[in-house]
Amino acid sequence: MTAAPRVSIGLPVYNGERYLSESLDSILKQTFEDFELIICDNASTDQTDVLCRAYAERDRRVRYHRNAINLGAARNYQLAFEMSSAPYFRWATYDDLIAPELLARCVEVLDREASVVLAYPKTKLLEEEDGLISESEYEDGLHLSSPRASERFIKLVRRLRLCNAVYGLIRASELRKTALLGSYIGSDGPLLAELTLYGKFFEIPEYLFYRRRHPAAFSSQQDVQKLLQFYEPQTTRRAPLIAWHHLIAHLTAVNRAPLSIGEKIRLHHFLIRDAIRSRGDYWYELTTLVRRNRTAAVRRVNSPLNSPATRLYNREEH
Repeated sequence: MTAAPRVSIGLPVYNGERYLSESLDSILKQTFEDFELIICDNASTDQTDVLCRAYAERDRRVRYHRNAINLGAARNYQLAFEMSSAPYFRWATYDDLIAPELLARCVEVLDREASVVLAYPKTKLLEEEDGLISESEYEDGLHLSSPRASERFIKLVRRLRLCNAVYGLIRASELRKTALLGSYIGSDGPLLAELTLYGKFFEIPEYLFYRRRHPAAFSSQQDVQKLLQFYEPQTTRRAPLIAWHHLIAHLTAVNRAPLSIGEKIRLHHFLIRDAIRSRGDYWYELTTLVRRNRTAAVRRVNSPLNSPATRLYNREEH
């Protein structure tokens, strides 16, 4: 019987042929070699399937799974984790790159520090525009070493901008206790916040993660409807309700976590105060939802399919 690997890497992908080979090569060149790479193809329509099968044939560490239909990004990320078997887990992307030492450095930390739930390196951004690539250093500032869960949670919520840390190495046993990624915009933020309730975050002071930012990247998308469809291809939602989803996710995570009553009270107080300060955002999202639902209702009423003649015809047919 083959022993289970120490690290599982889950790579969800949809139509990633342009950058996929570079990403896979950077993963397979890791100095720490005891890992499995699980590629979850979300029913791609380009050459992603061909590329992935070729890598799976060449390297026994690569497992390729293709979904029959596009499940949406959140469900595909969840599936990549569900298919994993190692005690340490890391999500990867089809377009980002990692230095050869990334896994080794992260494994060292998790092996040494039992209280750390997530280890991640510093990030460099690769900005692509008009065929040119520029490189810049990015400060995540998420080295969360406080022994108090509420302190870690509050610091993360206040500091979080780009969710680079979600691509760090995570203890699978603790990740299973969370809600994972939800089917709403920006759900990686609440996931990171929930993980702080189960342990510390350790930032490795080396630039080992290279995040590519390009026009086709999800993080560059500005169309709200396309963002919603990225998470749920069949969605009929007309407004994202981002602030409301995040607030509910945070409150649910706090209630679910094994914290003392005092810690939970402190976190509820922080979240409610923060919501009050940002009440304009919550009100805007609700009014936008009401306005869009009203517009859709008017269109249905004025549709030719809803005319008196059409309704009479339909009654006569039946």
